[in-house]
Amino acid sequence: MRRLARPLLASMFIAGGVDALRNPGPRVELVRNAGLSSPEQLVRANAAADLIAGLMLATNRLPRLSCLVLAGSLVPTTYVGHPFWTEKDKAVKKQQQIHFLKNLGMLGGLLIAVADTGGRESIPHAAARVSRRAGKKVAKAQQAASKQAHSAASAASKALPHAA
Repeated sequence: MRRLARPLLASMFIAGGVDALRNPGPRVELVRNAGLSSPEQLVRANAAADLIAGLMLATNRLPRLSCLVLAGSLVPTTYVGHPFWTEKDKAVKKQQQIHFLKNLGMLGGLLIAVADTGGRESIPHAAARVSRRAGKKVAKAQQAASKQAHSAASAASKALPHAA
């Protein structure tokens, strides 16, 4: 399933990255209108991040890291690119809202992919398991030491003569 899902998820970012590198103009204007400085550099950096991380995800190279990069790039892209709340025209507002919500859905998929360990145990889960095992071993060792000390004390009390 992952072999199919990752390239599908990456396809939008790869296509968008290539398009933004070839034709940054409309995106530059959106970034400029959002009041950000160096809009062309921001658009190109975002496009490069989308393209590189998308290719990494599609080819299963560091998939969790690439999804994290894509998620990080998708948040400002969505905010700047689809500000439906500023639109006055109802049809344009509806289209922008659809794109905004589509991006939120993609963000959700990316976040799930960030957490996907590929069937392997996650680091927090593994740490908890190791900690539980160590705790059980310590408890058994304490119990054995306590029994041994009790036996030694019992044997010592039997060996000592009682004063009358």
